[in-house]
Amino acid sequence: MEKIGADGTTSGHTVQQAGDSWVFRGVGVALVTIFDRTGEVDPAATAKLAADLVSRGMRAVLVAGTTGEAGTLTQQARTALVEAVRAAVPAGIPVLAGCGAATAETAVSLTGAAAAAGADAVLAYPPPGSAELPDFYAAIGSAAANLPVLAYHVPWISAPGVPVEALPKLPVAGIKDSSGSADRLLDELTHYTGPTYVGSSALLALAGPMGGAGAILALANVEPEACCRAFAGDAAVQRDLAEVHLEVRAGGPAALKRILSRRAGYCDRSRVE
Repeated sequence: MEKIGADGTTSGHTVQQAGDSWVFRGVGVALVTIFDRTGEVDPAATAKLAADLVSRGMRAVLVAGTTGEAGTLTQQARTALVEAVRAAVPAGIPVLAGCGAATAETAVSLTGAAAAAGADAVLAYPPPGSAELPDFYAAIGSAAANLPVLAYHVPWISAPGVPVEALPKLPVAGIKDSSGSADRLLDELTHYTGPTYVGSSALLALAGPMGGAGAILALANVEPEACCRAFAGDAAVQRDLAEVHLEVRAGGPAALKRILSRRAGYCDRSRVE
């Protein structure tokens, strides 16, 4: 397995090894879950979308995250999605599995299943109100069977989230921060030595030039190339993304699927409106 260069290219697998300080570098997609017209999960269509986005510059794929409507998915469906996406994208692109849950027990179970299904890394928010973050992430790491674990700060789902000052004490490979707070992002980039992955497409032109490891984005489902350019520091592209960013921020997965339906013919069914 080889590291990714500064230009985002790689000649090998991008998943973290012992001694590396990152899971991947560059822009990854927080993948939507495609449903069929009956409302059932469509792993094949979801994997097809993932493969297309990787061909357009995505350096990682997050399956069954919040954008993937994970709260509506059974464990069996999550497993099928991880397996399908892992089979559809090149070996050099890590597939991350969303494993956050309302209870630690559920998160641990999801993590074990994701590891068995072929995920290369896991992303987990702590249960709401959780105060024992080191214990929680230690349990996730054990269930992950030595796969890298990213903490996930998403306070509207899991309040209060993951404080910046707690990060150095956590057994994690980095943090995805979806708060959308520029102040918090600056705090992370200044005071946390591990990799920070921004989750807000409003902050790309700040996060990349300031030294962020990468991004994991909902908006990348529909604007992958522009997200990469903005993360590389193109402020004009960041501004050009404003309208679609605001549309997706207001409408969530359903808005993304309407755009994908118009542009590429994917089914626009969503379980989260």
